Amino acid sequence: LQYWQTMDLVAIFPSLPCSCSSTMLMLSKKEMIDFNQNVQLQMGWTLPQADGRVECEMWTTPSEPVSKGFQKSWKYVVPKFEDHINFTPRQYFYDGVAANCLSSKGVNVCSTLCTNNGRYCAVDPDDDLNEGISGADVVNESLRRICIWERYGKDDGIGAEYWAYINEFLDICDTPESFASLDCIKDVFKRAKVDISLIDSCMSDSGGTIGNKDNTLLDIELKAQVESNVIFLPTIFVNGVALRGSMSTNNVMNAICAGFLAGTAPEICDKCSGCLDKAECVKNDGACSGSSSSGGNGGGISKRNFGFTLLTMCSMFGVIAYTHWKKTKEDMRDEVRGILSEYMPLEGGDNENGQSIMNFAKVASHPTSN
Repeated sequence: LQYWQTMDLVAIFPSLPCSCSSTMLMLSKKEMIDFNQNVQLQMGWTLPQADGRVECEMWTTPSEPVSKGFQKSWKYVVPKFEDHINFTPRQYFYDGVAANCLSSKGVNVCSTLCTNNGRYCAVDPDDDLNEGISGADVVNESLRRICIWERYGKDDGIGAEYWAYINEFLDICDTPESFASLDCIKDVFKRAKVDISLIDSCMSDSGGTIGNKDNTLLDIELKAQVESNVIFLPTIFVNGVALRGSMSTNNVMNAICAGFLAGTAPEICDKCSGCLDKAECVKNDGACSGSSSSGGNGGGISKRNFGFTLLTMCSMFGVIAYTHWKKTKEDMRDEVRGILSEYMPLEGGDNENGQSIMNFAKVASHPTSN
């Protein structure tokens, strides 16, 4: 679906997207000035289309802390989408050639930040080139994760073993002492049921990370970075659109479920739509925490409890209103009686001479003659 709109260049020139041709803009503006006329520019763009399968990409790096909580919980969430989703984890690192870390003689001039003689680099997480986790360690772990996804997640778009590896790695190896420890990584492979020989072969066959040579998988990842226009980490793209806001299970699930065509969303989207903690809802197979109902029930309050509470509150307001009305009515009646007692003599009352006050009316209506 494409939208086209013709607009005045004078109005839109300051806010044009950077993807427009700068040469075209300069020529258009020059022509507008030289010939004293308005120049019209036609722009077109596409919008993502919802269907029965949602495409997702997550860009992160093994050393960034923001997405770690999300990645640990995603292990339990992603299998519930089954074949309705293709969730691809991507690894972000830097092009060492573009950053001039690879000299003209093929030598790495960026110390421990890079692999492959300066071709692929990452920021040192602890800002210490001699101690702790190095940039080269981050690139090595990135390649390892790429290979795990290639072997265990690329075909089905789910990658249960990949997310199991991420969970185990974050639990036992995500420390400066163990991040690059082969013994710790072997333990993680065993716990996640990932074939270490398969992954080692993938890493070496793609070019490895040692020596003056390219790595095909890392090159593919660098090219994908440019195509996706990744500008900050972590970033998730849902159907090609960057997800803004915090990277939480709630936000990501909301975006993914909204990406399905009406009537094609998996059951878990409907079950957990009203839950405040969607990760917990998924773990409970669609039941919101603190609720006996498995549907979207407002984060743990069932319809029955809500209706009963509403009825109770209405009854209380009704009783209060009736009591107030009754008291007001009695107060008004007493006030009227008080006014009447002051200005109207009561029937049968006598004046100070012992005669009935009403005799005045009788005398007035039947006067006696002398």
